[in-house]
Amino acid sequence: MTEELTPSEIFRERLKKARNLRGYNQEDLAVRAGMPPSSIAHFETGTRKPSFESLRRLAVALEITTDYLLGRVDDPELAQAGDPLFRDIGKLSGNDREIAKDFLEMLAKRNAAKKDKDP
Repeated sequence: MTEELTPSEIFRERLKKARNLRGYNQEDLAVRAGMPPSSIAHFETGTRKPSFESLRRLAVALEITTDYLLGRVDDPELAQAGDPLFRDIGKLSGNDREIAKDFLEMLAKRNAAKKDKDP
């Protein structure tokens, strides 16, 4: 039998997972969110809970929805509405969509190759 996580535990896990997904360390995220690095550390250890404003700042900085951070959706891919790449793709014409798709695939391959080289 698995235990259900509390909302605070879900937030801690999701924040760290989203931060790692974006390739940020705690200081990077803090700078992007306009808060002290110690705040990120406190949120991830659970010693503090974010205010609504801090939650919003974190979501914007991570380009992800608060729904993912709060556990309302389980997959960051379902939180695409918070990511400008997914929001803006619908505004492109057919040819521009193909160019964007090819460019994103190239970047993803380059990023995967980098990760393979790093220990």
